[in-house]
Amino acid sequence: MSHIFDWIFDQYQGQPTHLVVLELIGVLFGFLSVWYAKKNNIWVYPTGIISTAVFVYILWHYGLLGDMIINAYYFSMSIYGWYIWTRKVDATHYTPITKTSSGEWKWSWILFVATLIFIYVVYNWFDKWNNWTAYTDAITTAIFFVGMWLMARKKIENWIYWIIGDLISVPLYWFKGLIFTSLQYLLFTIIAIYGYLAWKKLLNNNHQV
Repeated sequence: MSHIFDWIFDQYQGQPTHLVVLELIGVLFGFLSVWYAKKNNIWVYPTGIISTAVFVYILWHYGLLGDMIINAYYFSMSIYGWYIWTRKVDATHYTPITKTSSGEWKWSWILFVATLIFIYVVYNWFDKWNNWTAYTDAITTAIFFVGMWLMARKKIENWIYWIIGDLISVPLYWFKGLIFTSLQYLLFTIIAIYGYLAWKKLLNNNHQV
C-alpha cells in the first residue's frame, strides 16, 4: 500500500505546494457538491462554487483550457441553478425533479455542438491541438456543459451525462498527473450512479402523489 502512496505523491514532485493544496481543497468541495446533488440538497451550489473557482485557477496553470472553461461555466450555472432550485412553483412547492422534454433534448444537442465548436476555436487560438488529451478534453467539456444545464433545471437525465463524462475524465486526469482529481472523478462516477437512482426514486414518488 505504501508503494501506491509513494507513486501518487511522486507525481507531484516539483509542483508548487500551493497548487497541490488548492487541488485537495477543490476535490473536497467538488465531492461535497456532487454528494449534495445526489441528496437533492441546495448546498450543491455553494460547495460547487468554491470548487469551480479553485479549479479555474488550477486548470489554467496546467493548460487544460476546455476543463477550465467548464469550471467557469459551472460557476455561472451554479448561480442560475441556485435560483431555479429555490424558486417556488406554487405557494408550498419548489422546482421539482422532472424528465427532459423533447424541446430540452433539442437544446441539449444544440448546446453540445455549440460547445464543441467553441472549444475548437479556443484551442486553435491558443494552439493547443498538440496532444490527444486536447480532443478528449473538448468532448468532456461538451458533455459536462449539457449535464450542468440539465442539473440546473432539475432534469433527471443530467446524471447520465455526468456518468459518461466522469468515466472519460478518470484516465484523462490520471495521464495528466492530477492523481487526486482523477480519483475524485472515480468517486464522482459512483456517486452519479447512486444519484441517478435516488432521483429516479424521488421522481417516481412525486408521480404517485
